[in-house]
Amino acid sequence: MNWQAVRSIYVSEMARFFRTLMQSFISPVISTSLYFVVFGAAIGSRIDQVDGVSYGAFIVPGLIMLSVMTQAISNASFGIYFPKFIGAIYELLSAPVNFLEIVIGYVGAAATKALFIGVVILATSALFVDLQIQHPFAMIAFMLLTCVSFALFGFIIGIWAQNFEQLQLIPLLIVTPLVFLGGSFYSISMLPPIWQTITLFNPVVYLISGFRWAFFGMTDVPIGLSLLAIASFTALCLIVVWWIFKTGWRIRK
Repeated sequence: MNWQAVRSIYVSEMARFFRTLMQSFISPVISTSLYFVVFGAAIGSRIDQVDGVSYGAFIVPGLIMLSVMTQAISNASFGIYFPKFIGAIYELLSAPVNFLEIVIGYVGAAATKALFIGVVILATSALFVDLQIQHPFAMIAFMLLTCVSFALFGFIIGIWAQNFEQLQLIPLLIVTPLVFLGGSFYSISMLPPIWQTITLFNPVVYLISGFRWAFFGMTDVPIGLSLLAIASFTALCLIVVWWIFKTGWRIRK
């Protein structure tokens, strides 16, 4: 393993992030505050508690997961797409660096950025509601797994995309709606039975449910299924990334 190559890619990607640190820091703080103002005023006044948890605290895991997923995807997809766009990817592929080192560098940097955003949102949320995390180690594990898995997914999108518009296509049209419909701001037990069944086909439900369990000890689906869902998604992304570099799909062709 060429750790120097991994470090070079990682440091380069993180340097781009730190150049816009204030924007990266202020944006999630403002958006999180707006969510609390809008949802807290409009919905929180009508829904006092959800399964014994105040509504303001209940939406915190969903807010974190929404931002972590989208940030991991966008950072990883842009990180690998830009070298491909300017042709620098060929220099990287011709260097004594294997595909695993490339993936660790880009995905690791994207996951780190998403984790930073998640921590910022968690800290901001604590200013609005009283948060008590029942399973802190499980919370950290779920957040790390989500950052890594969706950074891998974003890496795949960056390889697949042929223009800047396609970079935003899947996050905007697929991922964000799935998060909003996956119980981010409500419990699926509040839905009619038929919609509860339909919602269970949304894979994001299992991620948000498991993450919420780490906070409050409550879950819409068994915690084992949540762990299986995130592990399966991560494994699938790893297989796809391996296939991409094995075949050279959208990289060498």
